[in-house]
Amino acid sequence: MRRIALLALALAAASTTAAAHDYGDRIDQRQAEQARRIANARRSGELTWFERQRLLREQAAIRRMERAARSDGHISRREARSIYEAQNEASRHIYRESHDRQRAWWQRLW
Repeated sequence: MRRIALLALALAAASTTAAAHDYGDRIDQRQAEQARRIANARRSGELTWFERQRLLREQAAIRRMERAARSDGHISRREARSIYEAQNEASRHIYRESHDRQRAWWQRLW
């Protein structure tokens, strides 16, 4: 009887830790993808120096949000939601800045 109770307790503990969701990996992957998009747009001349700097500052702010959310060792659903919203807005900014008709100075020479 004691074995069954201990087994049930261990199973319950394992299931609660498995239910905890880690949002950090998804956030990190998205940050890496956005950094890649910024670098590619700058390399191709779609972003000016000032546009790139503005986008990099926005990415740094998102990293600070993530660091603050991780400070207690866990990113809550609410914290993840606010980070996702900031990443969505940053993604829109990357698209808009790289598709406006402003070009890097060396790209305008051609």
